[in-house]
Parts: sequence; C-alpha cells; structure tokens
Amino acid sequence: MAKRDFYEVLGVSKGASADEIKKAYRTKAKELHPDRNKDNPSAEDQFKEVNEAYEILKDAEKKAAYDRFGHGAFEGGMGGGGPRGGYGQGDFASAFSDVFEDLFGDFMGGRGGAGTRSRAQRGADLRYNMRITLEEAFKGAQKTISVPGSTACGECNGTGAEGGAEPQTCPTCSGMGKVRAQNGFFTVERTCPTCGGQGQVVKNPCRACHGAGRVEKERQLSVNIPPGVETGTRIRHAGEGEAGLRGGPSGDLYIFIEVREHAIFQRDGMNLYCRVPVSMASAALGGEVEVPTIDGGRSRVKIPSGSQSGRQMRLRGKGMPALRGGGLGDMVIELAVETPVNLTARQKELLREFEKIEAENNPEGASFFKKVKSFWDGMKN
Repeated sequence: MAKRDFYEVLGVSKGASADEIKKAYRTKAKELHPDRNKDNPSAEDQFKEVNEAYEILKDAEKKAAYDRFGHGAFEGGMGGGGPRGGYGQGDFASAFSDVFEDLFGDFMGGRGGAGTRSRAQRGADLRYNMRITLEEAFKGAQKTISVPGSTACGECNGTGAEGGAEPQTCPTCSGMGKVRAQNGFFTVERTCPTCGGQGQVVKNPCRACHGAGRVEKERQLSVNIPPGVETGTRIRHAGEGEAGLRGGPSGDLYIFIEVREHAIFQRDGMNLYCRVPVSMASAALGGEVEVPTIDGGRSRVKIPSGSQSGRQMRLRGKGMPALRGGGLGDMVIELAVETPVNLTARQKELLREFEKIEAENNPEGASFFKKVKSFWDGMKN
C-alpha cells in the first residue's frame, strides 16, 4: 500500500514552518494516541503514521530530501544521495520520545515545548537574612533593605532583543532546543549548541543586557515586619526575586528573621522571662521590686516574705503578641536571692549572731541535714 503524503498526514501545506508542523503534530498525536482511542482499532496505525511523518518533517535535512525525492529518499532507492537508513524502528523510537515529551510533558512536570521553555523561565528565588531587636519583634517594624540581583531590562522589555522584538525560532533545532544524531538503532540527543536548549535565538541582542533580557541592579525594598515574629519566621515577597530570563516571571524574595538576644528578657514563644535579683533581707522580710516591661513600661511586683531563689511570679498579658493576632503572652518574674559580699565588721557580727538563732527558721535546711545524718548512720550499720 502506497504511503500517504507526509504533509497530508499532518494536515499542513508544503511551505509550513517548523512551528506550524510541530503544532499540527501535537494536535494529531493527542487526537490519535491509542490510550485515548481504545475503541478505535485503526488509531494505533494512524498514530504511527503521524509520528513517522513528523520524524521526517521536523528535521531540516530530512525534510529537504523528502521535498525533493519523496518517500524514495528514505527507502534506499537513492543510492547514497539521501540520508542513511529508513524511518523504521530506530526513527520511530525517536519520534515516540517526542510524543511522550510533548503530549504528556505538561502533566508529568516535564520540560514542555521549546516555546514554553524559552518564555517561561522563572527567575531564581532570593534569600535575605534580617536581624531585628526584641522590641521590634514586639511592636513590628518597617525596614528598607537593599536587594542585589537582576531586574528585567528596560531597554528591551525583558525580551533580550533590540527594540523589544520577539526572539526567533532556532534554525539548528527548529525550536526543539535539542538535536539528535542517529547511530544505527541508537539515537543520541544533545542540547542544541546554537540556542543552548532555549529553542529560540536573538538575532539582534539588546545592547543594554547583551541578549539576557535582564540586568544586574541593586534595589531598595520596603519590608513590613509584623508584630510577633520570632527567629526562623519566613516572610515571602512574591515577584521580588531574580528577574526571569527573556520575559519570564520573576522569582520570590524570602526574608528570614533572626531576633537578637535581649539584655533583660529571655523569650519562650509568647512568654517572656525576667530574672530579678533581690537582697537577702528583702527575700526574708518581703517587699517590692520595680521591673521593666517589653512595651517600655514599668510594673511593681510584691515579694512575699520568705521567698527563695527561683521563685516565679507571673504578670498576665505582659509578654509577646501572637504573630497573627490572638492576644499577648505573659511575663514571668524569677527571683534571684543575692548573698551579700564585701561585708563590714559590723555586718559580719550581726550575721554570726543571726546564724546562731536561725536554725529553727530554716525548715528545709533542717530537713536536709536530718536526712544526711540518717544516711550516714545507715552506712555505719
């Protein structure tokens, strides 16, 4: 049975461009794929016929030979004039790799067509590490930062071509972004050396960006730091990263927050801890101490008589705010009873006198030494 004309199989004219041939092929391949035509027994043969036609017409050299000699150029009837070998099993495998990539690439996360690759190359994401104070984390802040990176070229509007012209289909790979070399039953596929895998080339590169479509430039960016952030909080600024290549979308900017250690407060989530030193006399007799709060205010805290080191008292609502609202944490006061140093002779005399009569007023100490005595007695026995 005589083979149908390849242009007729794909439904294009003989003067069709590479993009028109590729578009027609994709349409036919999707329409005739066997997985979509399980009830049509002739779909598989038609599908093979479409791939067979595309395998020849997508290649500039094979297409030229076919236009001149027809099917005979690939059936060994042209002596050595046409390309070696037929379009049998080896070439069909090559065509099938195309249909798998082109037909299912978008669904499988593949590369897609050359046009998609060249026009939708997203810019890289950027990371910026920002250190702020605990007070700024409490109140929130507005910061202006300098972001180094690339932005879309204003001279060519990001296309990379002089005057903003659109890039042209690469003549070497016909927009595929790759070239194939046949070696017997094996097909070797390489990135196109002319366009670097883009599928398109810039005939007249923009003088400002040299064809890249973007230029290096430091930008000033205003950043809003919301109240309640803590170390490790990530703030995303969409579209503020590296500019895309040749008009592609920009990446994102991620700001990572680090809250500096504070001289007075220690943070644990929404709660703040403040270690307050008190004198031995105040801890024994009781009293008051004035403590700072993170909002810049002051609070007076009563110290109960007989307080020990490590005793904690809680101030409700004096801690850190929740990141997305929802109230405030607490502030916890922890007492640190100080032992006096550099005593005068009179102070030492008073303390020795006090020591003689304090044993009965130290129940914890008395209990401890009672247990120690029982331990030693048990060891002797």
